[in-house]
Amino acid sequence: MGTFFKECVHSESGWPKCPHPYKIRYRNAAGRQVEESGFPTQKRAIDRLTEIYNAKNSRRIGQSKLERIKKYGDMRFEEYVAEWKEGQRHLSPSSVRHLESLLQHHLLPALASRRMDSFDHKVVEGFIRSMERNGVGLAAQSNAFDKLKMVLLDAHRLGLYEDSPLEGVKPPQYDASRAVIPSLAELREIRSAGDDVFRLVADMMSGCGLRNGEALAVNVKISLLTMSIVCVSK
Repeated sequence: MGTFFKECVHSESGWPKCPHPYKIRYRNAAGRQVEESGFPTQKRAIDRLTEIYNAKNSRRIGQSKLERIKKYGDMRFEEYVAEWKEGQRHLSPSSVRHLESLLQHHLLPALASRRMDSFDHKVVEGFIRSMERNGVGLAAQSNAFDKLKMVLLDAHRLGLYEDSPLEGVKPPQYDASRAVIPSLAELREIRSAGDDVFRLVADMMSGCGLRNGEALAVNVKISLLTMSIVCVSK
């Protein structure tokens, strides 16, 4: 941060009682060494060094923020999401598939070419209304909005927006219906209601405990009959 000192005959231990003023030495923003003098107390010298340090740090942070705004603000939503998605290493494979499905079917068709610095609450509300007009179910609306929220909050933390583009936006309201577990008799009827693919999905959900999206996303590498037997046996 810098140093403070006195140029007199007194030892450092005697500076507090010495009448001579303190000097400070530091490097300015250009890297040049600078001295200032005339500080009557050690505290005044330290306070001045602290003030200089905070000002330099603030300028450094401000420049860094401007660089981030320039880099990411000019990005299209599609480009920003691709970079953001690489950082979602905590997601399970099924969650990644769910994210990619929401991007492919809802977010990217509506927002892919939009610049990141152009988002505000009106854009977000317009996205919700477009899903409503297109007859998207409330569950899908809610999931798509949650993913958009995650992306925009990430951009907000980078400093792209003074005010969050989500502020004041009412998210889609989805209240899941109460789950009903079918009886064995009902399950037998369900298994006999469709073709081989439907029966396989029903067997995987009932026998392996998979959700419908997980069952449909399974990469089948063995015969349908074998998979059905394995799931039912569990």
